Order: sequence, then C-alpha cells, then structure tokens
Amino acid sequence: MPEPTPAQRAIGDFAPKLVELTDDVLFGDVWKRAELSPRDRSLITVASLLTSSSFEQLPNHLRLARQNGLTETELKEAIIHLAFYAGWPKAMSAIQAAKAVFAES
Repeated sequence: MPEPTPAQRAIGDFAPKLVELTDDVLFGDVWKRAELSPRDRSLITVASLLTSSSFEQLPNHLRLARQNGLTETELKEAIIHLAFYAGWPKAMSAIQAAKAVFAES
C-alpha cells in the first residue's frame, strides 16, 4: 500500500465520513432529528440552493418546504432577504419558482 500523501495525513480518510453524511442526508433520518424542525431544515435547504444557484433542485425542495409548513409569504420573505447575498436575478427566479409551486396546490 502506498505511503499517504501529506494531504491525506492532514485530513485523514474522509471517504467514510462522506459516505456517512450522504447516508444521513439522502437516506437517513436527518429530517426527523430533534435538533432542527423539518420546517427549519427546509428553510435552510432552500436558502442554500438559492445561494449556490442550484435551481434544478429548488422546486422539489420548495414543495417539501410547503409540506413542512412554510407558507408562500415566509418563503418569499426569506428569498428577498437572500437577494442581497445571492443577487437579485437569482432571487427573482426563486420567487417565480415559489409562486409556481404554491400555484400547484
């Protein structure tokens, strides 16, 4: 087995940690844990997707946010607040996505 590189020695083997995180977030109980409510987790996820320009995932997470109790007004207010960080074009696109999601119901 080859000698670990300096970076590998400094950070260790991160693959098991990444697998555990992926299992917890995608397949685990992360939405049911008591530390944050599902409502708060949804708001954090929507904010993260907006600021990272991950618009392809945004509609599904807006639907989940609605299921978790967030209102259209609350989501729009959060999105407008994030406009100063993410930029107005991204925020306006996210508001349109939120309107479309809430129009589905």
